[in-house]
Amino acid sequence: MPLTNGTTSLPSFLLRGLPGMEAAQFWLAFPLSAMYVVAVVGNCAVLFVVKTEPALHVPMYFFLCMLAAVDLVMSTCTMPKILSFFWFGAGEIGYKACLAQMFFIHSLSGAESTILLAMAVDRYVAICHPLQHSAILTNSRTAKIGLVAVVRGAIFFLPLPFLIYRLPFCGSNTLTHSYCVHQDVMHLACGNTMPNVVYGLTAILAVMGLDSLLIFTTYVMILKTVLQLASRQERIRASGTCVAHVCVVLAFYVPLIGLSVVHRFGRDLPLLVHVTMGNVYLLVPPVLNPLVYAARTKEIRRRALKSRRRT
Repeated sequence: MPLTNGTTSLPSFLLRGLPGMEAAQFWLAFPLSAMYVVAVVGNCAVLFVVKTEPALHVPMYFFLCMLAAVDLVMSTCTMPKILSFFWFGAGEIGYKACLAQMFFIHSLSGAESTILLAMAVDRYVAICHPLQHSAILTNSRTAKIGLVAVVRGAIFFLPLPFLIYRLPFCGSNTLTHSYCVHQDVMHLACGNTMPNVVYGLTAILAVMGLDSLLIFTTYVMILKTVLQLASRQERIRASGTCVAHVCVVLAFYVPLIGLSVVHRFGRDLPLLVHVTMGNVYLLVPPVLNPLVYAARTKEIRRRALKSRRRT
């Protein structure tokens, strides 16, 4: 269908399933839906356990609740549409709905990156300055950090839909993913996309790039402090408190970096690689985060089992 810009008629876009596996998409939607259920139940369980247990009302678990809330919204604004596409063939998404989904995906990713940085700082203060931890990271300050994370993600990525809105669309309207992201929609435009490229890269570097560098620096300082501890048992106990967070950081940044590399340099790669990387980036963090923290954090396991016995 011919596409025009937002000043005349609004285009719609076609989502892409799994190239070469169209006949199997209906059945592949079942494991995807199972992962979505795990993400929703797991993150809701984290929110419930922390909310109902006053002993967990400390910054570390408040940050974990923020992470769970972001993962819930992220998966819910994308997975229902993907599942309706795979099950019912509803592969068309409206122009405004696509821009809204784009904004939520990018802004929530920015907020999650900020929360991961805040969690790294929390571990740094707890290990390197344990006596000052309660004075530095109060509950009110933790809430303000969460607000800053949301506002920061929104401010940096709010321009992206407006940069897309100014572009004319006159060619193909088929995306390379099962959802809308800025790089993907931008490549369908037939106008000057240089402002999109420059601002998109700037926003990614200013948020995810800076955060990842600061997280790495924080863990270098943590490692230095841990190696200076007197006993081996103290070193193991101190480093053990960081394992869950390191796993969550890797689950977020590795798919993000992989998807960015595919978008920037993988034009000649098979479309199946683009779609697979996109789905991994979208699904892995919301599914893994509650599982990792449930497996590595005895307080959450104990409280969850206690709540289950009560019911």
